Amino acid sequence: MSTITRTLRNLWRIGFKEYGHQMQYIGDTKAGTLVGVDRFGNKYYENREEELPIRTRWVDYKEKDIDASQSEPGWHCWLAHMVDSPPNQDKILQSGLRKWEAPKHTPNLTQSRAAYKPYSTVRPKISAWQPVAAAR
Repeated sequence: MSTITRTLRNLWRIGFKEYGHQMQYIGDTKAGTLVGVDRFGNKYYENREEELPIRTRWVDYKEKDIDASQSEPGWHCWLAHMVDSPPNQDKILQSGLRKWEAPKHTPNLTQSRAAYKPYSTVRPKISAWQPVAAAR
């Protein structure tokens, strides 16, 4: 949550349209410079002057069904402050699409109906106890 003065200052900087977009999807207003765009269309921003130390970097996802697996590993490292330079400026992270990577995003299906569930063909080692009651 931000203060009224910070919210009004960001409203002046980003405009009404972007203000409504950020309030709907982020829940807060942020003003910063565009650092880069990844191959999925996500936009990455940074503001080092006025934000708190951990809130200086953020992402605007292209898909509105927000999932953290939508950001690439290099951009994830940059967002989490593991590296100082973004992947579009770092020589090691500019390797591009590797042959084992999928060309489009595959969502993380954990905790959904499409999640992987292994099927066991082994007989269980423990069986449930069935009480036997004798007639009186």
